[in-house]
Amino acid sequence: MKPRLPLVFRASLIAVVLTFSAINIALAQENTLGSNVKSLLEYAKQKNPEYATMRLEADAASERIVPAGALPDPKFRTELMNITKMGDQNPTLSPSRVGSTRYRLMQDVPWFGKRDLKREIAELDADGAKGRAMGTWAELSARIKTSYAQLYYLHRNNRLSKEILDLMTRLEKVAQVRYASGLVPQQDVIRAQVEQTSMRNELVVIENKLRQTQARMNALLARPANASLAEPVDLRTLPAAVKLEYAALEERVRARNPQIFSEEARVKSAEKNRDLTYKNRYPDFSLGVEPTQYGRSLKEWGLMLEINIPLQQSSRRSQERESEAMLSAARTRKESTANQVLAELSGNLSGLDAARRTEMLMANSLLPQTELTFQAALAGYQNGKVDFATLLDAQKQIRQAKQNQIKAQAETQMRLAEIERLLGDEL
Repeated sequence: MKPRLPLVFRASLIAVVLTFSAINIALAQENTLGSNVKSLLEYAKQKNPEYATMRLEADAASERIVPAGALPDPKFRTELMNITKMGDQNPTLSPSRVGSTRYRLMQDVPWFGKRDLKREIAELDADGAKGRAMGTWAELSARIKTSYAQLYYLHRNNRLSKEILDLMTRLEKVAQVRYASGLVPQQDVIRAQVEQTSMRNELVVIENKLRQTQARMNALLARPANASLAEPVDLRTLPAAVKLEYAALEERVRARNPQIFSEEARVKSAEKNRDLTYKNRYPDFSLGVEPTQYGRSLKEWGLMLEINIPLQQSSRRSQERESEAMLSAARTRKESTANQVLAELSGNLSGLDAARRTEMLMANSLLPQTELTFQAALAGYQNGKVDFATLLDAQKQIRQAKQNQIKAQAETQMRLAEIERLLGDEL
């Protein structure tokens, strides 16, 4: 019979295994961070301090709603009357030994409707704070999507440049063979070497831009600037053309754009503030009950009503004009924001359409043509029918076509990110 491990030891062993498994899972997630947009957005939603700050401010604003509509705290007052009993005793603070003790319990009560208006103003201010938090996330997610598209472009361009460098190395060998045979001048070999040096210099520039873009992405993720990021694997699928019609998107933008949402809440809050200002024409009042103690018993009861008199009419008229001006300013600001957002939407839709058509032209027309041109030029050079300059020109054309294709792909993603920022939602 095999000896069994003690229960405590087995439990400890299981805990260690689970701990290492969790660590390995976390490390795997960290190593794959950056391979797609979704993982970056999920990470930023949990870690980005700016977005966390805006959410906390929105939570704080929502907690102001209940106090805004609550009654003020009641007040209690005690008055000891005739503490020497007309000089018959030494002064005392005992309620049962003074001439009389008056107790007063008072409650301030705003004029009818003021509490509701204050609560509604607080609710609208909380909506505005939520809108600002939504706007912060929309801006942050758009910047992450844009940086991801830039990383995709730089990685693909880096890979393309290395392929071209490898091609130039092979072309140099072809030129050397033909030069050794006396078929071409030495200038062809030198020209190939110059092109290789130029490509290596371009790789240095691309790698520098890549490090800078990675640092910006890490800043958005609240990670160290030099933290590693996985190479972007693919790009998001573009929505169907019917979903990118301006008329449909305009309605969504007006209904869901965080900036417009915040400005709408500000307009409604200004309307409630105006109504509250006009309510100040009417007095607030206080209610109170007042028992009076003689000796050890309560023998008198009184009721109290206190009203403040709104005599400063010029001051109130000025406050009312201020509230009207603030309301007009809020409405104008909302309209200006809507116009700006819709103009940005139109521009980005046009840019997205142009980038998508450019990519299709590159992929379906220009790129196949340049590849055929290069193959023909290479065969012609090997047969001595074309010179090396023609071969290099064909190589540059195919390289330019591939770069434009990658650039158009990245441009469509950046335009899509801007459109989603304006919508405040994914398409």
